Amino acid sequence: MLSKILNDLDEIQAKFETDSRDIDDNKLLENLRVKYLGRKSALTDMFKYMGQLPNDQKPILGQKLNVLKNLIQDRLDHIKQDLKVKTQKIEIDLSLPGQDVFRGKIHPIMQILDEIKEFFVGLGFTIEIGREAENDFYNFEALNIPPDHPSRDMQDTFYLHNELLLRTHTSPVQIRTMEKQQPPIRMLAPGRCFRKDTPDATHSPMFHQVEGLVVDKNTSFAELKGILLAFARFMFGSETKIRFRPSFFPFTEPSAEVDIWWENKNTGAGNWLEILGCGMVDPAVFDAVNYDSELYSGYAFGMGIERIAMLKYQIADIRVFYNNDIRFLTQF
Repeated sequence: MLSKILNDLDEIQAKFETDSRDIDDNKLLENLRVKYLGRKSALTDMFKYMGQLPNDQKPILGQKLNVLKNLIQDRLDHIKQDLKVKTQKIEIDLSLPGQDVFRGKIHPIMQILDEIKEFFVGLGFTIEIGREAENDFYNFEALNIPPDHPSRDMQDTFYLHNELLLRTHTSPVQIRTMEKQQPPIRMLAPGRCFRKDTPDATHSPMFHQVEGLVVDKNTSFAELKGILLAFARFMFGSETKIRFRPSFFPFTEPSAEVDIWWENKNTGAGNWLEILGCGMVDPAVFDAVNYDSELYSGYAFGMGIERIAMLKYQIADIRVFYNNDIRFLTQF
């Protein structure tokens, strides 16, 4: 007898699951409740068998009845909640002004990079992207920086395993570009660089650079100066003054650093501020990529994007670029 009662309860459960699938209003929900939990329901009728079973079988039936009753009640409550959500009215006052949608901003460093690329692409430069994990040859030796060269002390390097390192400048992209193609070359290499600098107002262990390279017959320092003057006036204004100071870089000879004259519009006081380094490509670099230095010449330049952004936007501390303060970023 118990076995038949339990089978009947399974059938009631299966039928309830079918009947409860498409309940879309409260009237149908109430009909469903009466049908399965009402005083004359099949489930309620099953409780009469409790007095007809032996004492050792009564707990089995009682547990089954309670489990099924709770299951049905939970399902009815769930349907009731769903119907309440679906029928709830959302009051909208169409006379009120709408809420502005927050729009993201392009990071100031990326804005400066876009402006730099816009200028040089307009002069026929191509954009070349290189790898951030480099080897010693491309990062140093091919750029005329042998292992014992004192300039390596200027670039405290992050070394990785398998003789790899995090590039200290984007110059390796120039070497890889020259290896895969013959002159003429007019290229721009933007990207992230890494050095073991202690973070402070003007230094960061991760920073962005843009380097340019031109290789062709009969290039000159005068051509380089003309391009950089045009760039400075594009970036900082048509009245911008620049000067070239002799400097040293292992991969260029002669080399120079470029300053712009920066004047305080309120006080009239001004001073020279460095913005980039440049020079004519050293023949030793051409030897590393099998270029004929008797036939070709070239010039290169490089600048820190953060440095340009700090000057243009009058930002005193490089660290604010990386603090992710939305109040700062939304100003640009």
